[in-house]
Amino acid sequence: MKIKIVSIIIALSLLLVVSGQALAASMQVNDPAVLKDLAAVRNATAKYHDVNNALADGFVPDHECVFAPGLGGMGIHYINIDRIMDPTTNLLEPEILLYAPSGNGLKLVGVEYMLTIGAPDSSIPDPVPIPAPVLFGIPFNGPMDAHGPGQPPHYDLHVWVWSPNPSGMFAMFNPNVSCGE
Repeated sequence: MKIKIVSIIIALSLLLVVSGQALAASMQVNDPAVLKDLAAVRNATAKYHDVNNALADGFVPDHECVFAPGLGGMGIHYINIDRIMDPTTNLLEPEILLYAPSGNGLKLVGVEYMLTIGAPDSSIPDPVPIPAPVLFGIPFNGPMDAHGPGQPPHYDLHVWVWSPNPSGMFAMFNPNVSCGE
């Protein structure tokens, strides 16, 4: 029985890696180190396909589904406040999970990394205290002011690890993500 369970776990792990490589290849990511990191992020976030696991791990929904005509969507942001307040970035612990509404509830489509550089509702500090962090060989976008009340100035990086994005793996918006409009 144990051998059967171990075999199933290995098969599912291999399936996750192969499907992740296919997804990355479809978005023109071919650097072996980046592919390895993307597979690690998929593995670390796979449990969040069930939004209840995200809630149990301290993620809270923003409730607004972000969509920009002509660019696509980001979806609904589930934010982990403890991670946002941490002054470091961790590849395996994204600060934000991105969900899109679907006929079967919410679908995990990507993750977002965020590094804050000031207090909530403040402007970008001058001078900026730190340069843009880099993950996957990609510098974060920013620095940028808050997008809404209570948000701090920050850097961020969107990674579409669970949904193909014709605009690219690390584009801010994904034309394949809809808010139901």
